[in-house]
Parts: sequence; C-alpha cells; structure tokens
Amino acid sequence: MEIFNNKWVIEILSNTKSKITFDTKNIEVSIDWLNVSHPWEFEKAWILLEVKEYNKILFYSFTIDTKHLVIISNDSFELKEEILSFFGDVDVLVIVWSKESAKIFENIEARVVVPYWEWKQTFLTTLGQHTEELKSYKVKWEMSDDTSEFINLEE
Repeated sequence: MEIFNNKWVIEILSNTKSKITFDTKNIEVSIDWLNVSHPWEFEKAWILLEVKEYNKILFYSFTIDTKHLVIISNDSFELKEEILSFFGDVDVLVIVWSKESAKIFENIEARVVVPYWEWKQTFLTTLGQHTEELKSYKVKWEMSDDTSEFINLEE
C-alpha cells in the first residue's frame, strides 16, 4: 500500500493497483471511482470496507493489503465505546487535524498516522513530531506495535 496527497485528495494505492480516493475538501471517499460515502459494507478488488454513521458523521474502516486503514474526516464527536470498538486495532489512520484530533489519536494509537488539512504541521508539533514532507509513503509489511509513525505528505 502506498499513500499520496494530490492537491487535497489523498490516494491510497493497493498492491493490486486498486485505488482508494479521499477528497478532503468535499469529504468524499471512493474505491476505483465508485463513491462509497454512505453507510454500508462493501468489497471491491480485494478491499473490504465498512462505513459507519455516528452522530451524522461517516467513519471509514478498510482492510487493504492485510492492513486496517481508518479515515476520520471530522473530529467533532464524542469518543464513546461504540465508535472506539468500530475503529478496532488500527494500522493506518488518516485524520483531519485539530486540537480534538490529538485526543482522538491518543485513544486509537494507530501504527501509522497521516494527518491532513491546512494546519497538519501544528498537529504534528503538538504530538512532538518533526517529520519531513514526503511525496508518498509506502506502508511497511512489518509494523511496530510499540510506536506510532507520523507521515507528513506534501500537498
């Protein structure tokens, strides 16, 4: 799996070349151009997806290349057990930046964190991370259970 940020559109390319596209401005998610921005469970091109609506906010949970990917596009929700159990054990977390999102991350503890939005650098600094901007990030096959890796993708 490889992750790119292409002008406010985060693209996640699977090893089988299927693509998850997350338009961060319009808050729309698609798999190979099929819009999946509504609650449902779905499988396409070896990608499993569950979209859950919680307090009128959509949360996305993917299994892609044996990794668990979660997209959180809105941080104005109360962290309750119901939603935390939906997140489960997260390998890759794509999350909007804000002060609230730092609290969300601390409850999820993903192995790889990809913040986005205009002030993502503040999110990284708040969590004591000073990472260089990358054009893309290839998710490693083996991931640490003890630490989180923060990825700062170029805009």
